[in-house]
Amino acid sequence: MKTLIRSSRSLLLVTPLLLAGALAQTGPAASTLTVRQDAKLGPVLTGPDGRTLYLFTKDVPGVSNCIGPCAVNWPPLTATALPPRPAGLSGRLSLVARADGTQQVAYNGVPLYFWKGDTKPGDTTGQGVMNVWFAVNAGPTVQMGRAGALGSVLTGPNGLTLYTFAKDTTGVSNCTGPCAINWPPLLVSQLPSRGIAVRGALGTLTRADGSKQVTYQGYPLYFWKNDTKAGEASGEGVMNVWTVARP
Repeated sequence: MKTLIRSSRSLLLVTPLLLAGALAQTGPAASTLTVRQDAKLGPVLTGPDGRTLYLFTKDVPGVSNCIGPCAVNWPPLTATALPPRPAGLSGRLSLVARADGTQQVAYNGVPLYFWKGDTKPGDTTGQGVMNVWFAVNAGPTVQMGRAGALGSVLTGPNGLTLYTFAKDTTGVSNCTGPCAINWPPLLVSQLPSRGIAVRGALGTLTRADGSKQVTYQGYPLYFWKNDTKAGEASGEGVMNVWTVARP
């Protein structure tokens, strides 16, 4: 009888240890990211729970500017180790240090966040919030798209139409301050990638704030704040100085 009691006690002690070990082993798997094909946004990056990941245009590569109340609404994707890169993802994953000492996962240097308004996998309710939050598109930096009667146009990784500014010169952006709020530049942290049908030369220039803006055939590329979904090109001809970027 004493032997049975001792055996039972041993099992009670061992079982929690085994369970703890099993749970610990689920950690790396829980950090896995995936690419999901969204009907409207195309390939988007999703977190371990399948929810959409977002970028904040007020961040700079390697630095998160979403802290305090912002981080409550937009929880950062944190990790203690670099997650594995999902199949089909051409960009680079890294970790950036947050002010509280945690490590945040970044894609091409851009910190990644969830949106508290998304409650299940497939939700993208954070897309375009305040014109500074966008789902992270896992496609090429510059790709081919269509914009109604305008036909083929260049689009960014989020599928939105790209534009050029007539007052720019090769390798120089003259759209700063309020202009850059209305016409957000297409920014990257490394060399831009191209879609299959994009034939022209891609490059970057350094803006006054130190960020890297994508250029096509030497000319800076921008989004238009009033375009909210793929296929829109409402910035065409604005003030006779903005035109859609064509392949």
